[in-house]
Amino acid sequence: MATFLSEEHMTTGTEALNADAGFQGAMSGVDLGLQFEVTDAPTGAIDYYLTVGDGVATLALGTLDDADASVSSDYETAAAIAKGELNVQMAFMTGKIKVGGNMAKVMMYQSLINEFARVSSTLGLDF
Repeated sequence: MATFLSEEHMTTGTEALNADAGFQGAMSGVDLGLQFEVTDAPTGAIDYYLTVGDGVATLALGTLDDADASVSSDYETAAAIAKGELNVQMAFMTGKIKVGGNMAKVMMYQSLINEFARVSSTLGLDF
């Protein structure tokens, strides 16, 4: 079982996203790069990103140059979203996540972001 926000999590997540019919449907025609910043993780701050383009999704640790938007949260919030315990919209509306960058693009691809959260909640990660 992969540990949340580990290299194995990124590999497992990438495979799951690309194999999931719902996510595949949501990413049709999408070109998007999201940078995630998680603070207060057990190992410190962790940056990772999601890219979607040409029908392929990639989840990886690190920083994405020219990301369309950034999403920042603390570890507790990121873990709750990844477990399916917290809805992305509710996290945003209550200030638990902060979004920067191209908000229009984020809103346009809200269904993709929801599918990303749904698939993440199925990975069976260790937290």
